Amino acid sequence: MPAFLLCVIISISCIGQKNAVPRPVPDSGYYELDKNESAIDAANIIEAKGGQGSMPEWFLTFIGGGIEAVERIDAYMDKYVFIAKNEGENFTSLSKWADNFSVVYDFPILAAARIEKRMILTSSLYPDDEYGLFFETMVLSAYNGEYTGTIKEDTYWIKIKTNNGNETGENENNSTQEIYNFFILITIDKAAMRSIIIRMMTESFSAVTPSNAQTAAVNRLRQGFFDGF
Repeated sequence: MPAFLLCVIISISCIGQKNAVPRPVPDSGYYELDKNESAIDAANIIEAKGGQGSMPEWFLTFIGGGIEAVERIDAYMDKYVFIAKNEGENFTSLSKWADNFSVVYDFPILAAARIEKRMILTSSLYPDDEYGLFFETMVLSAYNGEYTGTIKEDTYWIKIKTNNGNETGENENNSTQEIYNFFILITIDKAAMRSIIIRMMTESFSAVTPSNAQTAAVNRLRQGFFDGF
């Protein structure tokens, strides 16, 4: 398995078979996990940074309940939590990725993926039909955005046994694989993030000429955008 996964955040553009408009594909090998996804079976962890007995609270909470559970920890109650994940067999390459992860240059990919997914899930039609050019303009703005106040809180890694990328079991050759999973915990103040997104929405809407129906859809989006964000 290569050290860097094919970026899967693009796949969320087709959630519910709704087509997103074409846009540049980020050159990255990592992705953000969904807010309710942990995708880690603790029973398959065979090694961990600092030893399995000293896993940080945020990571234990994450594998037990996902990002939403981490956001309920006292330290992160007023913050949006993002967790970037990368996996592979090359520990050195993954370590370099984690060390070099930049909240300035890399975090916008995570933020934009969540923003785009939110717009897709709240649309009743294809998002580029329901919101018109506002959808494309907003997504591109999110990818190019500046997210002041973003903090790279922590990095953590584990080693798990897998079957061709799937945890547990044996592969066709009756042998198991061992791969590293690296995680980066990133946070941003909720009030700051909301202010940034609201400004993006205002500027994106001003840059297009939507129909009356599209204007109504964007207004509905604005009213409920942060519910579950």
